[in-house]
Amino acid sequence: MSIEKQLQELNHLREAVKLGGGQARIKRQHDNGKLTARERIELLLDENSFVETDAFTKGETGDFTKPDVENLGEGVVTGYGTIEGRLVFLFSQDFTVFGGALGELHARKICKVMDLAVKNGAPFIGLNDSGGARIQEGVNALSAYGDIFYRNTLASGVIPQISVIMGPCAGGAVYSPAITDFVFMVEQTSQMFITGPQVIKSVTGEDVSTEELGGALAHNRVSGVASFMGQNEEDTLERVRHLLSYIPQNNMEETPWVEPVASVAREDELLRVVPLEPTRQYDVRDVIRLTVDGGDLFEVHQYFAQNVVTCFARLDGISVGIVANQPKYLAGCLDIDGSDKIARFVRFCDCFNIPLITLEDVPGFLPGTDQEYRGIIRHGAKILYAYSEATVPKITLILRKAYGGAYVAMCSRSLGADVALAWPTAEIAVMGPDGAANIIFRDEIKNAADPAAMMRQRTDEYRQKFANPYVAAARGLVDDVIDPRETRRRLIDSLHMSLQKRETRPRKKHGNIPF
Repeated sequence: MSIEKQLQELNHLREAVKLGGGQARIKRQHDNGKLTARERIELLLDENSFVETDAFTKGETGDFTKPDVENLGEGVVTGYGTIEGRLVFLFSQDFTVFGGALGELHARKICKVMDLAVKNGAPFIGLNDSGGARIQEGVNALSAYGDIFYRNTLASGVIPQISVIMGPCAGGAVYSPAITDFVFMVEQTSQMFITGPQVIKSVTGEDVSTEELGGALAHNRVSGVASFMGQNEEDTLERVRHLLSYIPQNNMEETPWVEPVASVAREDELLRVVPLEPTRQYDVRDVIRLTVDGGDLFEVHQYFAQNVVTCFARLDGISVGIVANQPKYLAGCLDIDGSDKIARFVRFCDCFNIPLITLEDVPGFLPGTDQEYRGIIRHGAKILYAYSEATVPKITLILRKAYGGAYVAMCSRSLGADVALAWPTAEIAVMGPDGAANIIFRDEIKNAADPAAMMRQRTDEYRQKFANPYVAAARGLVDDVIDPRETRRRLIDSLHMSLQKRETRPRKKHGNIPF
């Protein structure tokens, strides 16, 4: 055979592979409001940067398979390319071939690029759109899932791993995304669940739709399984690109630096953003926007545990992770979900050398039997563990309330904060002045001629003596009390000072975080 004919055959096979399950199934994918596996890759990566691997992989279709099914590419497209010029590895499941179902060779393709990602120290992205395990392959398909889970675990903390759910993801398939660092979902077209609505109906009698059970809103707002939600596939993939701009390629690199952008804050604006009255609500995002470069923040778990804000931003061009109490929800109390949200975010930032900024305004842990019975002690301990374990630069700023164990949990000096600052409005105490006065002066208030007046008097005395930042500053637990207008400059100064920080932990196999 001449070289020309061989090249013709090559081009013919390559075009056939690119068509996946064929034009009819591609049309069906589009009719369902979904892009194809290759269209998604084109949107995600820099133009013309994708290099495909294992394009011609093709296994036997197996028993119980429809005769018109072609198994081109094994239902998944794998390879590597660049995002803003930085190398990434990825797979994109092809729903037009076997419904994107995972079999032995399908998993082998994924495992190969995962191994390459780790060897080359580059992020790994999975675009998930699959009907689950390939039933025709039986236990081989289940074992193949295990091969992926194992690699997800070994790569954790070594390279960033991102999962994008762009269709169904059910049964064992959900556990690979659950191990990865971030999960993106698409409104209306992506679902995740262990058991589907039909199984739930038959076992428990509960009637629930696919969207209610495992849709993007359910996992972003209720379960917290998903970190981000996009309006459509294009929006979701653009968010993935945006996220990657804040994080390094691997655990040995520093965070990416960009040209600094000036703050959007106007003169004296930070003086008015936090109300003086300790019971008044405000949006802590306003403090963040007035402080960081260009007022830009990229929020993680935006709809889950909204009493806490976790986000990426930049200070003087340096990528940072920000954790902040949100007085707008639950008065900024720490609860079970908020504790999990903080701990996971802190551990990610520590894995990948991203400095941590903590903005504190917390009245305590959320009281109630529901929280106690569900284990707020265990979940709250995750925050203590995560902050104590972290060796990245840790800077804490107390805006207003900092009471009790929650003060300690929010990266206090005793948990290893490198810099601890406070605004003059900060109240640092075992508990709020009202509660403290009611306990300390209970008998005196009860026996007073005017109990209400005595309560006000003793509360004011306690506030002046204890609920201010100067007591903590006198003990060296706060480094400085600053003018709110100096917040950005002082955070930047503290950040630059601590960037060369070197801190080690006792040698061990791994710790035992209170899961």
